Amino acid sequence: MISKTVWMLGLVLSFATAASAGEAEDMALGKKLFTSQAVPACAVCHTLADAGSEGAIGPVLDELKPSEDQVARALRDGLGQMPSYKNSLTAEQIKVLSKYVAKAAAGK
Repeated sequence: MISKTVWMLGLVLSFATAASAGEAEDMALGKKLFTSQAVPACAVCHTLADAGSEGAIGPVLDELKPSEDQVARALRDGLGQMPSYKNSLTAEQIKVLSKYVAKAAAGK
């Protein structure tokens, strides 16, 4: 009985570790997209402490604390002076970037 419990615990920890590693990779890619890979880079206009950016045009994302859905919508459709990225970023890149911004801005 104990060995089955230990095995189950190991399995759960393996999944948790894999999820953490995947999330860390997504956050790193999101940060790269934010700081340099998106064209124009989000960091040019937006302030986001986690990214070390101090843009002066767009809103301060640390204060705005947008949700993942709000960021994705702004990336796809553009917003105010912000251009649409739907032709320059893939759907997966928009998803990863949205997740990064939402989590980084919320301090999570």
